[in-house]
Amino acid sequence: MPGWPMSPPHTPAAPGPAPGRCGEPPGPAGGAIAGRGRSLSAAAMAEGPEPKRRRAEAGAGAGAEAEAEAGAEPGPGAPFPLGSVRLRRLLRDSAREKAAFVHGQVTGPSGEDTDAVLILEKTPFQEEKIEELLKKHTKLELQMSNDIYSTYRLYPPPELSEIKTTVVYPATEKHLQKYLRQEVHLIRESWEDYKNITLPFIQSQSFSIQWVYNILEKKAEADRIIHENQDPCNGFVLVPDFKWNQNQLDDLYLIALIQRRDVKSLRDLTGEHLPLLKNILQEGKEAIGKRFGVPGSQLRIYLHYQPSYYHLHVHFTALGYDAPGSAVERAHLLADVIDNLALDSAYYQKRALTFALRADEPLLKKFQEAGRV
Repeated sequence: MPGWPMSPPHTPAAPGPAPGRCGEPPGPAGGAIAGRGRSLSAAAMAEGPEPKRRRAEAGAGAGAEAEAEAGAEPGPGAPFPLGSVRLRRLLRDSAREKAAFVHGQVTGPSGEDTDAVLILEKTPFQEEKIEELLKKHTKLELQMSNDIYSTYRLYPPPELSEIKTTVVYPATEKHLQKYLRQEVHLIRESWEDYKNITLPFIQSQSFSIQWVYNILEKKAEADRIIHENQDPCNGFVLVPDFKWNQNQLDDLYLIALIQRRDVKSLRDLTGEHLPLLKNILQEGKEAIGKRFGVPGSQLRIYLHYQPSYYHLHVHFTALGYDAPGSAVERAHLLADVIDNLALDSAYYQKRALTFALRADEPLLKKFQEAGRV
């Protein structure tokens, strides 16, 4: 949508106490089931100061245009050497998402090979560029013609052939498994299952979520903040998710990260957290409406269970966007969560929750060992 503002100053922080913690941090529970690290978008790297875009887990920047020589390992602030990547295997491709997930390797200066995951994704069309695309195409091949119907293969010019490139580097085996195509199983988790199986598993994990704390403390991505409420108990920070390149509204995607560090997931929520959740719902909708012109009635606002990382966060996506993880077996609408907690403060400590796990996930093995699958 032409003309909508992309980079005005973020919404001023809501009045409240100085930034701080509300409750103790979860300690080792800050892990991730699938070993999710926050990956780096080449487009995002190009838009702003590189150090603010770097993730603690990623260890290096990502760049769509790399000029590094083969064998050179990227250092802090250096572009990722995309041209030096050796393809190991295609982990998964998705016709629906128009994306490919690739396992590659980069050889360091001392000769060791380091794994990387590359996500290559065709970006959505931008209305203001469609006419230019039709006029400037480099080649048009007829594939089929029948009466009034015909199919062509159109080759756009390079400047209109953008592929969003997300890099996870260095990548662990958990990252590779996350993107590998696998069978999926549905789990029905009771509260007892959570206490005896899921929670001990979470507490045994050590996958870093330092990138979350970097955002909350403005050590990274401060220039990307759309809205913040600094209240240590009921505040949050709203930032664009890296799955959204911010070039169009059709696939709008933002994340609200809570300020407090003692709430891991939906299972921890009680009536005590209603002011926090209501702030996220109301202030998040207002901030997105003010910045992007999208009304709350066109937003899907939800939490994941199981989440990809154990620091409570809320997803804001365009209602018309079929966002990953928005299916019924994982997404819980924030408005419904608020209503449930208003009815019963211990709602999520009582009811069973259903979620999907991939065949390789260690948590699935824990449920199998307990005879729950």
